[in-house]
Amino acid sequence: MTLDQLRLFVAVAERQHLTQAARALNVAQSAASHAIAALEARHGTRLFDRVGRRIVLTEAGRAFLDQARLVLTQADRAERTLNEFGTLARGTLAVHASQTIAGSWLPRHLVAFRRVWPGVMVRLSIGNTAQVADAVDSGRADVGFVEGAVAAETLERRLVARDRLVAVVGPEHEWCGRESLDAATLASGAWVLREPGSGTRAALETALAGLGVPTAQLQVALELPSNEAVRAAVEAGLGATALSASVVAPSLEAGLLQALPLRLPDRAYHVVLHRHRPPGRAGGALLALMGLDAVSG
Repeated sequence: MTLDQLRLFVAVAERQHLTQAARALNVAQSAASHAIAALEARHGTRLFDRVGRRIVLTEAGRAFLDQARLVLTQADRAERTLNEFGTLARGTLAVHASQTIAGSWLPRHLVAFRRVWPGVMVRLSIGNTAQVADAVDSGRADVGFVEGAVAAETLERRLVARDRLVAVVGPEHEWCGRESLDAATLASGAWVLREPGSGTRAALETALAGLGVPTAQLQVALELPSNEAVRAAVEAGLGATALSASVVAPSLEAGLLQALPLRLPDRAYHVVLHRHRPPGRAGGALLALMGLDAVSG
């Protein structure tokens, strides 16, 4: 069993598609198929079943997946440990960030990092706040960036920037042009929200609760997994939402969205670090560029 086989197995399991996994790892489909078959033959058990066009894990495959991920995480950390004895001429920086941060604030910092350390490969993964926190907690991410709260006691947050939420509707929505919106109106209207676990959703729910609209009273017409999907749905006329100012700015300028007269509080962007595990030399270098100390405090 090799690390390449484990990486391929995990890629197929996550995508449920052999061709997509092979493409993601830059290997030929035939080589990928042979590697999975060899792994199954060596241990005498099927890891996948084919269901239509999808490839799904067997019971043995599901049990193996967690272990394979753990081995790959440990192998990556071991390799980074050796690389860090050098001068960051080589290495990998694993960053996980929420969609809002990854789509606006973070890229310029990653570009600045690459200019200083061009030999370090930066891997950026995007998820909601809960997913980012889990990645840092499990060791899959060196550092994370979120705008929501994190629950794990093993994690700490540090302020890095501030953001502003803007409530918006489509230009034909009945709330357009109103000078004020009371709690009853807000509770009776349809809302398009991000999925549970999203920092953007949590911030909006907290703000509306402060305006007298408890979360349980919200009329959620649609839950979507990305800022872009939420924005597009509201542009098409389905309800109201609130997103980062940077996300809605182009649509406001184009007249595709109209801002609502709601005073929503600013929210903070935080870097998320593990309290008991340093972020590594590359992670520390990124934090230093941002004027932060890598040492937990």
